Amino acid sequence: MKTGLDTNIHGKKLVKQTVHPAWQAIKLGSLALAVIGLLIAPFSLRNYGLILLCLWSVYTIAVQGLNLTLGYAGQISLAQAAFMGLGAYISTLLVQAGTNFWLAMIIAAVSCTLIGALIGFPALRVRSHYLSFVTLGFNGLIMLLIRNEEWLTNGTFGIRNITRPSIFGLSLDSNINYYYFCMVMLGLVTLAVWFMLRSPWGRAFKCLRDNPARAESLGISVTNYTLLAFALGSGIAAIAGVVYAPLIEFIEPAPFAVTRSLMFLLMVVVGGRGTLVGPFIGAFFVTLFPEWVRFLDDYYLVIFSLMVMLLIRYLPKGIAGLEPIIAQRFIRKEAA
Repeated sequence: MKTGLDTNIHGKKLVKQTVHPAWQAIKLGSLALAVIGLLIAPFSLRNYGLILLCLWSVYTIAVQGLNLTLGYAGQISLAQAAFMGLGAYISTLLVQAGTNFWLAMIIAAVSCTLIGALIGFPALRVRSHYLSFVTLGFNGLIMLLIRNEEWLTNGTFGIRNITRPSIFGLSLDSNINYYYFCMVMLGLVTLAVWFMLRSPWGRAFKCLRDNPARAESLGISVTNYTLLAFALGSGIAAIAGVVYAPLIEFIEPAPFAVTRSLMFLLMVVVGGRGTLVGPFIGAFFVTLFPEWVRFLDDYYLVIFSLMVMLLIRYLPKGIAGLEPIIAQRFIRKEAA
């Protein structure tokens, strides 16, 4: 009888798989190039390009919240734009009333988290596409409130002349300064999501997404964790709205319609749901790719639509789903 690790089980040799250091170097190098590119982008772009990248960062924040709900908890929400709108309006109204911007951001995020929990609780009674109908109705309700309560939101005329905040006395009035502010907020939200996904909450979300019955058998409360995913995703969307309002310096109901919620859903699917990098890729593709093909005039939307259909057809796990496929080429197999 052999002692220690037996390399043969039923006549088959155990094989240990290790990722080649070159693949780790490629991933770290790609991350470094992306960060450097974002840092130097303002020096080579005009104002329009800066605004587009700021919108990309705002949408990425919002999509990270939806990715938490859909990609990790496995629940479809079509109200992400509504929560983003609530965050934008709550923070703007509070700032105009004399509240500090950072305090207004906290109030908006907490308020939307609580509202998300309130609508999530009855929504837990339904599943699958019925759940998306509940959130779809909520998005429509918020749109009606923003449009019709003119005494508070100024209706379809919107709120103009929204001031940009300052950090430690540094004004963010210039587009370059606000661009870096957007990038810092994106980095902070990403770090928060990254830590949360590695916490017991994150592991429970993944288990709930993969197999709710097994999760419940392991003592994970399906109701509580689904509700938590809704609430946290809603709060993250509110932060995106708080950053969005001073960027455009004007808010009105249209940007928070259900079409924007569907666009966020597209970003999650195209980028790769259930991955940390998916929202970045999806928001980048949906926000910036149409601008690159706009020179095709009336055909650019056709090209964009075809690209989306091809991606969904051949990459059902999203663009981020290419990562494990490519990584297989860098895996070394060794006898255990």
